[in-house]
Amino acid sequence: MKISEFQTKDVVNIYDGKKLGIVQDVEIDLKTGRVEALVIPNQGKLFGLFGNGTEYIIPWKNIVKIGLDVVLVKLDDHRAFRSIESGDDADPFKKY
Repeated sequence: MKISEFQTKDVVNIYDGKKLGIVQDVEIDLKTGRVEALVIPNQGKLFGLFGNGTEYIIPWKNIVKIGLDVVLVKLDDHRAFRSIESGDDADPFKKY
């Protein structure tokens, strides 16, 4: 599967049925070449324009199913949020 194919799929949390958004990016372990997590920007309050500066980080192990139009994930904890201002070199799993 190509990264661009992920970017067209809705991401839905199976715990509450909430649509989290669309995949913006993936985090890859450069040593192993494996996808570590999906990155989904947190939706803003008004058409996604005025967000709160956070994004969801969904570890690969939390992906339940990848379908034609949707990615189902298990996200039962607020710890999946990361501040966008943290930068690209920040460790996305340091909160875990």
